[in-house]
Amino acid sequence: MAAKYCTLASVLGLFLVFTVLFQNPVTVCGQSIPAVALFTFGDSNFDAGNKQTLTQVNVAQGFWPYGKSRDDPNGKFSDGYITPDFVATFMEIPIPIPAALKPGVNVSRGASFAVADATLLGAPVQSLTLYQQITKFNEMKAANWKDAFITQSVFMIYIGANDYLNFTKNNPNADASAQQAFVTSVTNQLKSDISFLYASGARKFMIQTLAPLGCFPISRQDYRTGMEHCYEPLNNLAIQHNQKIGPMLNEMALTSPGFQFTVFDFYNVILRRISPQRSLGYRFLATNVSCCGIGTHTAYGCGLPNVHSKLCSYQRSYLFFDGRHNSEKAQEMFGHLIFGADPNVIQPMNVRELVTYPVGEPMREVWLPTTSATVQAIDSSSSTSRGYEFY
Repeated sequence: MAAKYCTLASVLGLFLVFTVLFQNPVTVCGQSIPAVALFTFGDSNFDAGNKQTLTQVNVAQGFWPYGKSRDDPNGKFSDGYITPDFVATFMEIPIPIPAALKPGVNVSRGASFAVADATLLGAPVQSLTLYQQITKFNEMKAANWKDAFITQSVFMIYIGANDYLNFTKNNPNADASAQQAFVTSVTNQLKSDISFLYASGARKFMIQTLAPLGCFPISRQDYRTGMEHCYEPLNNLAIQHNQKIGPMLNEMALTSPGFQFTVFDFYNVILRRISPQRSLGYRFLATNVSCCGIGTHTAYGCGLPNVHSKLCSYQRSYLFFDGRHNSEKAQEMFGHLIFGADPNVIQPMNVRELVTYPVGEPMREVWLPTTSATVQAIDSSSSTSRGYEFY
């Protein structure tokens, strides 16, 4: 008779197994998160207000309607918080990640070195290249952070969009060979800069792939693609760039002791949300136009003086707040995905796993390319896409 019935212990054991299998990876109670820092580098997507400090003129992001959802226009390119704010919260960092260039801020748990208009190549006007941002980090390092603390901390990077936007604008007739050569130059510089940051003590990297640049409302507006289409030459450059990131980081993990990384598939995260078949599943009613601005796609001039820009009535229904930056609701989604999603979204591990991974331990997994067949399978299967289904 005993064989026919489960004991209380076995029932509890099964319950525990199913709880572990199906729990939301972001809302795990009592997870042990080390008290480390978050450092961000890149362009306006991660800028916590550095542009506002660096430039000699007032920037639109310091004024309404930027920050509207939080009643706090503080130089961030959103109607409220940006993605690193949410990642920091999930890392149990009790203070907002500050703009490193702003005097007198508390950088004990990290800082943002990202600046709007940043590039990998060239000399951006009133901005900083990634190399220059890392140089600023090194200038501040000795006075603020111990080496052991830096090796445990997370370094998030998103940069390159401005390089390709500028290249396409200045070289509208560039052929495939010229495009490939430019992508190689950009990604080689990115590898060099990551190596520079590694030499500066960083060990844990989260690299975000480029968004589909041709699907920004400002790109659709500038290149007059209409409402249904993206500007594919820009998307093609982003794809070429993104294809080099994973293999590059795999190689660096093999050749650089203690190097740990993960790659956030931002390109496909955005692509899914602008798909007419899927956008409503994420509760976005508008994905091809901006909430704030003027023009055919409401994509230009948000917050600029003497521009009578329109403002949507409900920011959370828009994927984009302005012509190329996402709404706070979207940024919160991205933060969840970066911190706790599965390998369909971020691989070879999410940031929750990266921050708890032992320092100096060789990586046991590598980045693997996502094929179109894989993406289609993810889109058609809710059971294998827990990260996308909820966020």
